[in-house]
Amino acid sequence: MSVIYGIGFASPWLLVALLALPIIWFLLRAIPPAPKRQLFPAVTLLLGLGDKETQVDRTPWWLLLLRLLALAAVILGLAGPVLNPARAIDSPKPLLLVVDASWAGAAHWSETRTQLQSLLQDAARANRPVALLSLTDPTPLQFQPADVQARLLAGVVPQPWQPSTEMLSAATRHVTEAQQGFDTLWISDGLSFVDDREARRDFIAALRDRGAVEVLQNQHEVVGLLPAAFEDGAIVLQATRANPGPASAHQLQALGLDPGGQERILASVAFQFEAGATTAETRLSLPAELRARISRFALADVRSAGAIALSDDRLRRREVALISSQAGNEGLALLSPLHYLREALAPSADLLEGTLANLLPAKPDVIVLADVAHLPAAQEEALVNWIVDGGLLLRFAGPRLAASDTARDREEPLMPVRLRIGGRSIGGAMSWGDPKTLAPFAEGSPFYKLEIPDEVTVRSQVVAQPDPELANRVIAELADGTPLVTRKDLGQGQIVLFHVTANAEWSSLPLSGLFVDMLERLAVSSAAKAPEATELDGTIWQPVDVLDGFGRLRDAGTQPGVAGPALIEAAAGPDLWPGLYQSGKRSLARNVLPVGSTLQPAIWPQDIPVRAFEASPERPLGGLFLSMALILMALDVAASLLVSGLWSPAKAAKGTAAVVLAGLLLHPNPAPAQTAAELAGELRLAYVLTGDASVDATAEAGLRGLSDVLRYRTSVEPAAPFGVDLERDELALFPILYWPMTAQQPMPSAEAYGRLNTYLANGGMIFFDTRDSDLSVTGSTSPAARRLQQIALALDIPPLEIVPRDHVLTRAFYLLQDFPGRHLRGPVWVEAIATEAETVEGLPFRQLNDGVTPVVIGGNDWAAAWAVDASGAPMYPVGRGYGGERQRELARRFGVNLVMHVLTGNYKSDQVHVPALLDRLGQ
Repeated sequence: MSVIYGIGFASPWLLVALLALPIIWFLLRAIPPAPKRQLFPAVTLLLGLGDKETQVDRTPWWLLLLRLLALAAVILGLAGPVLNPARAIDSPKPLLLVVDASWAGAAHWSETRTQLQSLLQDAARANRPVALLSLTDPTPLQFQPADVQARLLAGVVPQPWQPSTEMLSAATRHVTEAQQGFDTLWISDGLSFVDDREARRDFIAALRDRGAVEVLQNQHEVVGLLPAAFEDGAIVLQATRANPGPASAHQLQALGLDPGGQERILASVAFQFEAGATTAETRLSLPAELRARISRFALADVRSAGAIALSDDRLRRREVALISSQAGNEGLALLSPLHYLREALAPSADLLEGTLANLLPAKPDVIVLADVAHLPAAQEEALVNWIVDGGLLLRFAGPRLAASDTARDREEPLMPVRLRIGGRSIGGAMSWGDPKTLAPFAEGSPFYKLEIPDEVTVRSQVVAQPDPELANRVIAELADGTPLVTRKDLGQGQIVLFHVTANAEWSSLPLSGLFVDMLERLAVSSAAKAPEATELDGTIWQPVDVLDGFGRLRDAGTQPGVAGPALIEAAAGPDLWPGLYQSGKRSLARNVLPVGSTLQPAIWPQDIPVRAFEASPERPLGGLFLSMALILMALDVAASLLVSGLWSPAKAAKGTAAVVLAGLLLHPNPAPAQTAAELAGELRLAYVLTGDASVDATAEAGLRGLSDVLRYRTSVEPAAPFGVDLERDELALFPILYWPMTAQQPMPSAEAYGRLNTYLANGGMIFFDTRDSDLSVTGSTSPAARRLQQIALALDIPPLEIVPRDHVLTRAFYLLQDFPGRHLRGPVWVEAIATEAETVEGLPFRQLNDGVTPVVIGGNDWAAAWAVDASGAPMYPVGRGYGGERQRELARRFGVNLVMHVLTGNYKSDQVHVPALLDRLGQ
């Protein structure tokens, strides 16, 4: 490609034709325009006469210019002009395009794709074979024509991981196995993706052995989000970036499900990177109930898997074991040391009560000891080991602890400080005159910035002995400086002691909201520690939802389970996708960036040229010039007719009107949307639009086939089926809605839910079809079924049961016992029949009045069994041979029964039908 004044030309030799334009000018100038002909009868008198002088008319100069401009536009268009032509490596060798294709480039993937398309176009013009190598999914090199690789480009997408050492070694092997030389253009995301410098150095050396290497690097800021942590009552979120650039602001969102099961933005907070900083931190304080709903955190302005931090059990309800030295007494409930703890923790934690020996094997998250002075040696050792592994022991003082010798002469493992003999109270040996108030919480305390009510006072306490470590272990104190709450670390866990009782005997603290807030700040109702790999030995974790490279959550499908230690330690890759994993009742999030991760910018050898992405993409201009030539030619025709007198503005207006009229007649306006009055005028079966074109087409064809069966076999004559938009259409016009479920179906809005519940309350029926009965035999739940569960949460659906054998659906028109569709024997659920329904004498079914089940749920894919094409032929196979056709016939009969049930209610329960039904049933 030749570049002239910044514009490239694929066929620059065609521009030589522009030199012929002056010659064409003189040729056209010498040719007179077509004469204007005018019929005039008296012209016969002039025959035979001649002029002594002759004057030659010439073509107007502006018409000549118009024609030359049209010809120049054709020449320029055929020369293949390109604005911002891509600069390729000047070499006749084949070209290898290496792409990082990691999450780091997902936020600006459109720019990367544009660069790749431009490079492929340039290679196609130079007839250079091209191979694509994605480092996150390396495959053997295949050099093909550039236009072939352009069609394969859609398969190159960013993955939710970075290239690992193994992937880089595989890429090196593929390069080494290539039998020819080539040049390399590396499209980099800007990150150094492996710690193994040797593997990266070997890959670059293998590329150099084959030819020249050049790097195109994305210059955008790469930002990642680290997993959330819970510290001192707040969610701590940290973001990191690769380069210490200028200050930049971001918006962080917490997303989760609302009570209706619809995903919402539950909270949002702004934070920013300071100039020159590579990390930024923000805190988010939320109520425990709202915090438990969070499913993930996301940077609102960054579209990549690295900008997502999935949440798991660490921010959700914890198991708290309550243990007291006093036996329960219902008459003294308000004096129980555990009463106020139950009231404070019940809304945000799962409470366990019993003996320590029984509760320790259950491995609760928190153990509370209320006025327990001594423990047996075996239990104390087990409790210490539990704390070392990450448990939180919360202790409260009381008369027993004050009267014991616990932690008097030495520091004990299960006490954060040493205690003085006796306690301190009003009127005691170590007394104070008036109840004491709390001092403001210090900045290093987990209770920092909590508001202390004036009515909170302390009348008695156990006193800590002076110790060099005491100041570091006090996290709350009274106004006179004596410790109120002390804490020490033990292994990965903590021991916290409240120097007052857990009830209101020694202080009014348990009666206040401050008590709840202090427990919350101590993470009593939220887990904060990620499990170690050794803790997960022998466990298998099944993926539930996984992230793609752009940060979108999708169902894990049939991906295999992952061993517990690998989930913590192994690098993310094709065998370990970032996402949410479950094992039993526990859930664990595997994020793209583990705790403590940092992003390192890519560092290249000095002799490898590195340049930024092209500022403007390559833009072909040939079509623009050829379009301009066509317009100029059209103007030339119009001007020539005007000059010759064969065309006038009046004739032009008439011709334009004729063309417009012909266009209106040949292409009439599309029929307007059907109005509510037109829809109400005829009975129609309706289906809910899912947004999936193939599923909607099958639903429409299925209801069309069922409508045909109804017309042929019953007195019901439905009109063409109608696709219902839940957000816009009126539902009351349709007696039944067929709703096929898809995994990606959007959740209805609040207004749509209101219309759906009104529709159900007024006698309408919704027929849910998950189309997954072929999977039910495996015992698994399909993505469509899980989506139905989410959608149905906000619907007013009555209790359901599998269709009983005496339900009216079994005899509304045909006598049926099974309800097959394209799948054979999936269960069908309907409204549960009241237990007081009476059995009809002489018949094996009950008197059910005229009620119609508002909901039918199944998964046999009935629409596919009913579906017919324009000629009435079945569209999808059902079973095999005669058995399959019999199954299709039963599916049609079920559809007829369903519609008749909706239209007529339970009239087949009336006594008038008893003789006929008895005869059909052989009774």
